Amino acid sequence: MKWLIAVLACVAVAGCGGGGESGDLIAFDSGRDGDHEIFVMNADGTEVRQLTNNDDYDSNPAWSSGGEHIAFESSRDGDHEIFVMNADGSEVRQLTDNDDYDWFPAWSPDGKRIASQSSRDGDHEIFVMNADGTEARQLTDNDGYDAYPKWSPDGTRIAFESERDGDHEIFVMNADGTEVRQLTDNDTVDGRPAWSPDGTRIAFHSGRDRDWEIFVMNPDGSEVRQLTDNDDWDWSPAWSPNGKHIAFSSDRDGDREIFVMNADGTDVYSTGQEGYSPSWGG
Repeated sequence: MKWLIAVLACVAVAGCGGGGESGDLIAFDSGRDGDHEIFVMNADGTEVRQLTNNDDYDSNPAWSSGGEHIAFESSRDGDHEIFVMNADGSEVRQLTDNDDYDWFPAWSPDGKRIASQSSRDGDHEIFVMNADGTEARQLTDNDGYDAYPKWSPDGTRIAFESERDGDHEIFVMNADGTEVRQLTDNDTVDGRPAWSPDGTRIAFHSGRDRDWEIFVMNPDGSEVRQLTDNDDWDWSPAWSPNGKHIAFSSDRDGDREIFVMNADGTDVYSTGQEGYSPSWGG
């Protein structure tokens, strides 16, 4: 029976092993070797490959749109900074260098810029820089927590999580930081927004169901729909490049694993891999 489930899972993601189409790879971070490192696997959980290997904390990988590079955060220089490497883990380069924390990188669709969260102004704000780390610019400026930026597919807007209204909600702004608009409004956590590849939907996790579940909504905040529903925690959604699937982290199996489901919430399966913060690309 287990082999049959594995076969069906492979069919669902359109490719087993290393021979899948472009976009069949998921990068993620995992603590399986004692600290957090960056790994990549096929979308069915096979052929796991470790990309980083050090005694520090490497996490939150983000594929470039062309699949050539992966940005990530690392504590290897004493605090958390943004780094980038080739998709095979080679040629690691440090992009930020300050005494504060830079987290959660996100590539612009054209690969020319990287948005991230930084504490360099005393609290958490959204910054953007060139892909080589130059010309960093601050986009948000308030006393709340602004985090987890994600670009729209056309590169004109950035969705992010903020607690500026007293709890964590999803906001969107123009890519230059202007015209900030609040998309969700409730008394719990709404976080980790992720645009669908066609720009018509934003997935996110929310605590409005008492635990964290995966939801999706239109880019203007309308038509919120719940995709997962269980007594455990589902978080950090990531769309497949073709928009047909969503990967996410869940503890429904007793540990934290990467799961995949159809974009409508059906056919949920576990990749069998312990990990966090999936990023779909390759």
